[in-house]
Formats: sequence, C-alpha cells, structure tokens
Amino acid sequence: MKKNIIIAYVLPLVLVVLLAIIPLRLNSGAEFSGADSQAEQAISTIAPDYQPWFSSLWEPPSGEIESLLFALQAGLGCLVIGYYIGFNRGRKQAGR
Repeated sequence: MKKNIIIAYVLPLVLVVLLAIIPLRLNSGAEFSGADSQAEQAISTIAPDYQPWFSSLWEPPSGEIESLLFALQAGLGCLVIGYYIGFNRGRKQAGR
C-alpha cells in the first residue's frame, strides 16, 4: 500500500519539481523572455518602420502584476478542466 502511494503521488511531484529546476540550472544565465517580446524584436528587425494597428486597452502597472494575472488565468483554467473531468467521472461511476 505504501509503495503505491509513493508511485502515485510522490514520484510525479518529484518529476514536476525536477522539470522546473533542471532548465533553470542548465541555463542559469539565460534570459527567459516571452513570445510577445521575441515577436516584437523580430518585427522591428524585419520592418523597422512598422506601426502597430492595435494597442492594449489596459496595461498592467508592473511585470509582477502581469505574471500574477497570467497565473490566475492558468489556475482558473485548470480548475474548470479538473471540474469537468471529475464531473464526468462521477457521472459515469454513478451510472454503473
């Protein structure tokens, strides 16, 4: 029983932590920028006189708040997907 708990819970947790730590250790001096900033740099290199045709309605006051909002969006998405999967699983088990 204890071995099953380790395999089911502890091993995936360790793998997730390793997936987060290993890239940071391998590229300790690297800059991890987002796709938006990389696309902006590529566009400015290709067409320096390009003018964007759209601007954001609201710009977060700092990068930390932007990261917080992104994390909240990801968390809410996970909650919705988890609820849907759990609801369908419960409905299938209740039908048996």
